[in-house]
Amino acid sequence: MSLAVLRSRALAGMDAPAVSVEVHLANGLPGLTIVGLPDAEVREAKDRVRAALQNSGFDIPARRITINLAPADLPKESGRFDLPIALGILAASRQIPSKELGRYEFAGELSLSGELRPIRGALAMAFAMQRCLAAPSFILPHANADEAALAPCAAIYPARSLLEVCAHFMSADESDRLARHAGRADPARPDYADFADVKGQQYAKRALEVAAAGLHSVLLVGPPGTGKSMLASRFAALLPPMNDEEALESAAVQSLAGAFRAERWKTRPFRSPHHTTSGVALVGGGNVPRPGEVSLAHNGVLFLDELPEFDRRVLEVLREPLESGHITVSRAAHQADFPARFQLIGAMNPCPCGWLGHPAGKCHCNSEAVQRYQDRISGPLLDRIDMQVEVAPMTPESMAAEADGEPSETIADRVAHAYAIQLARQGKPNQQLATREIDRHCRLDAAGEALLRQAMARLHWSARAYHRVLKVARSIADLAGAPRIAPEHVSEAVQYRRGLRER
Repeated sequence: MSLAVLRSRALAGMDAPAVSVEVHLANGLPGLTIVGLPDAEVREAKDRVRAALQNSGFDIPARRITINLAPADLPKESGRFDLPIALGILAASRQIPSKELGRYEFAGELSLSGELRPIRGALAMAFAMQRCLAAPSFILPHANADEAALAPCAAIYPARSLLEVCAHFMSADESDRLARHAGRADPARPDYADFADVKGQQYAKRALEVAAAGLHSVLLVGPPGTGKSMLASRFAALLPPMNDEEALESAAVQSLAGAFRAERWKTRPFRSPHHTTSGVALVGGGNVPRPGEVSLAHNGVLFLDELPEFDRRVLEVLREPLESGHITVSRAAHQADFPARFQLIGAMNPCPCGWLGHPAGKCHCNSEAVQRYQDRISGPLLDRIDMQVEVAPMTPESMAAEADGEPSETIADRVAHAYAIQLARQGKPNQQLATREIDRHCRLDAAGEALLRQAMARLHWSARAYHRVLKVARSIADLAGAPRIAPEHVSEAVQYRRGLRER
C-alpha cells in the first residue's frame, strides 16, 4: 500500500481542529512535497523528517512523496506534524504496520536525531480529541505528557523518540510498547510569597483583602519605595483556591503559549509585563493569533507597574476585556477568541518625580505637570478600575520595626469565607454582577443611599463608578458576614474610590 492516513490536530485560538495527514508514494523523481496550506515551520518538516528517519535507522523511499494536510483551507503551523508525517512515510513504505495507526492521534516535533521535542497546545488538542472521540488515544512527546493528561478521559502515551513510537507498533511484546500516562498527581499547595513580609501599610493591605474577596481591580498610588510592587507580588496568595474548571482554563491558555508547567497546577497566574509592551503582546495577535498577557493572566493577576509609562494606546486595549472577561483577536484571514478574566493590579507614582504627598515635601512638580502625568491614564480606563488606593510613605520607625503583619494564609481564610458567601448567594463573585443583579444583591438602606449620593455628586462619578462602589461595598459586607450593606461599608468603599483627578 502506497498510501497512509494518520490523524493529528492544528490550533485555531482555543480550539484544535482535526487534521488528516495523508502520505502518498508515487513513481517519479524522488522528492518530498507538503501541501495543505503549510506555513514555513511545516514546510521545513521535510528536512527534519528526512534526517530523523535516517538517524533512526530507517530508509527514505526513493520515490515521489506527497504529503497532504487536510482540510486544505485550514492554516497549519509549528512542528507538531513532524511525527505523523514520519510515521506516514514509514507506513506507506511498509516499514511499520499500519493497521493500528487509526486508533491514535499524533503530534510531536522531531529533532534531527529522531528525538521528540515538546509542542505548544497539547492540552487544547487533548480536550478537542476528548470532545470528538469516545475513547481518544494520543501519542505525543514525553515533555507534554503531564499537560495533556489534565484532560480526564484521554489516554496519553508519551514517547521520547521516533524509535519508541515505531516500537509501539512493531513489537508484539507489551513490555516494548509505550506505557499509558498514569494521570496527574495530587497538586502540592501553591507556593506564594507571604504578606507577613510586608511592614506597615495596614490600609493598603485591607484594600487588597477587599479586592481579593470580590475579585476587584486595584490601582496602587504612592511615592517610590512604599511597597506597591511588594504588595502586588503577594496579592495572588489572598485569592480563593482555584477549582478544577478554573485551573483547566488557565492551563489550556498557557499551553497555547508553551508556558504550562505541571508544578504550577492550581497556582494563580501572575503576569507582570514591562511598560514597553506592545498592544499585540498585551491582548494577543499575530498572523496565527496567539494569546496575550491578558489571557495568560486568566483566573489570575495582571500586574502593570509604572502604569503611566505604558503607551496610552496600549492601555486602552484593556477596556474591553476588563468589562467582558474575554478577547476576540481578528485578522484578515483568522479570528480567535481567548478568555481574559483577570484581576488588574496597577501601580504608579502620583507625579512625574514621584514625591507628591511625601511628608518631607520633596516634590517640585507644578499642578500642570501633575495633571499631564495623571492624564496618561484615560478617564474611561480609570473608570473601569474598581479601587484606587493610596499607599503612604513608610516612616523610619516602621521600617526598622520587625514585620508584624498577618500571614497570607490567615487573610486568605477570611477571603475564602466571603467568596463562598457570594457563590452561595449569586453563583459568581461580586465583581461580575450585572446591573439587575446589583439592584437585587446590593441594596442600601436610606442612610447608605444618602451617603453614596453625596459622594457621587461631590466626586462627579459616572454610572459605572456608582455600580462599582456598590459592588466593593458588597464585598466589604461579605467579609464582615453582614447580610445587608450598612453605611459603614459604603463609607469604606467610597474611600477606595478616590480618583486621581481629585487629588
